[in-house]
Amino acid sequence: MGLLALTPLVVLLLMVAREDIRSHRIPNKLVLIGVVLGVVLNGLLPEGQGFNSAIPGGLGWLGALKGLGVGMAVLLPIYWLRAMGAGDVKLMAMVGAFLGSADVLGAVLATFIAGGVMALTVVLWSKQLGQMLQNIKLILLGGVVKMSAGQLPLMNDLPVSVGKLPYAVAITVGTLGYLVWQRFGWM
Repeated sequence: MGLLALTPLVVLLLMVAREDIRSHRIPNKLVLIGVVLGVVLNGLLPEGQGFNSAIPGGLGWLGALKGLGVGMAVLLPIYWLRAMGAGDVKLMAMVGAFLGSADVLGAVLATFIAGGVMALTVVLWSKQLGQMLQNIKLILLGGVVKMSAGQLPLMNDLPVSVGKLPYAVAITVGTLGYLVWQRFGWM
């Protein structure tokens, strides 16, 4: 039953990743459908420790809402720095509605790893490693200067971008990778 309840999450993540690759946009409609399904499935299915656990079942209404909140809260500061789009934050909140607060943190960590690998691959492929390192230097130095002046450093202060990643792909790969890792007890 638990794995069956994760099927809508997998399908929605794949659909959103495809759309993000095509248009660099994450459809709010798909995310809203996912949030509703995650909360409803966790609230209506027999109680357990999560859909991907040894004791599969729903986390309850409150557990789903906590997961949604944690998924959003973890990525919100990155959005405020303008280093991520609002759609990515909402998508991780959707993941949290399915997985709950504890497991969404694992999915976020796996997403950061997947996103880092994607970014490094794109930079190496496009031969822009030097520009990326220069940007990192400017981020760090500019951030220190702005923060010492009482201002919030923003990612749009960079002179030359090395590209834009469809981060829904990283969220999809990270979340699915985390679920597989958790399922087979490698953690």
